[in-house]
Order: sequence, then C-alpha cells, then structure tokens
Amino acid sequence: MALTRWTNQSLPQTLQIGMFLLYIDAVFGVLYGRIFSFPIGTALVVGAAAAGLGIANELRWGWLLGVVVSAISVLFSLLVLSSNLFAAIGLMFAVAQLVLLVHPQSRAHQKIWFT
Repeated sequence: MALTRWTNQSLPQTLQIGMFLLYIDAVFGVLYGRIFSFPIGTALVVGAAAAGLGIANELRWGWLLGVVVSAISVLFSLLVLSSNLFAAIGLMFAVAQLVLLVHPQSRAHQKIWFT
C-alpha cells in the first residue's frame, strides 16, 4: 500500500489536529537538534513523522504509533522539565497531542474507518 497522502480532510477535527501536531513535533525535533542529541530523540522524531503519515492514510498502526510517541514525549518532557523552561512548552504540546489522539471521537473514528 502506497502512503500517498500527507493530510486527510475527511478525518475528524481532533484526529486532524493531532496529526498536524505530530508533524510539527517532528519538524521541531529536527530543527532544535533533538534528533542528534540522544537515540530516543531520533526515534521520537522519526516515529512522529511516520505516525502523522500513517494517520493521514487511515492506517491503524499510524494512530497507535502516534499514541506511543505522544506518551513517551510526555514522560520525557516531565523528566526534562526541571532543567529548562522550554520543556514546559514541549510538555504542553505533548499533552495536547496525546489528548487529541485518545479523544473519544478520534478513537471511534479509527476503530471504524482505519485499516
């Protein structure tokens, strides 16, 4: 199956915003060097981009990967929170991303329509 879509207008709003936050998380991870600083950072950046692409193409593994990446991002941001102020902003984005992906509307849509 070809992954041909980067966005999907037919997704519910919660899932669509969650997908965009995954893309934004991946871009900022590359721009601010999280991809080079530690191995888990590389996995989070690649996982966020892959999850966004999977959600856009209505694949169940994309949604599951997005939830896992978001949960790990929340845990990592909590660990780093004491050392710097920008981690608080990262924590807000990670929590919003996780909440949007596990929202009842998002879960119901992926259960019915994702393959």
